[in-house]
Amino acid sequence: MRALIFAIVLSAVPPIAMAQETAPRTEASIAGSYAVSGRNPDGSAYAGSVVLSQQGADYSIAWTIEGQGFQGTGKLDGRVLTVTWQGDPDPVVYVLMPDGELHGTWADGHALDRLAPKR
Repeated sequence: MRALIFAIVLSAVPPIAMAQETAPRTEASIAGSYAVSGRNPDGSAYAGSVVLSQQGADYSIAWTIEGQGFQGTGKLDGRVLTVTWQGDPDPVVYVLMPDGELHGTWADGHALDRLAPKR
């Protein structure tokens, strides 16, 4: 009897798992204007603004930090935005937070970046 119940449970698992895998993923666009604040690898603080523009599946990122401009491109995969940018061999890796902020790290984890949507 136990074997029969176990077989019935196992036979029900693949269709459930398959239904979850084939469900369409909908990701909201994170394009927009943000205030940025962060810490450099040496511990000094910085602030400025960021504009994220969506171009198909890619994002173009323009930082303005204390009058200096930086450019990058990135891809959003779920809640993780990975950005390659001029100025550092390591990417900036952001996590999209439930409140719409993006919290990131760069310089191989030695620096922090926080983007807060401008409302």
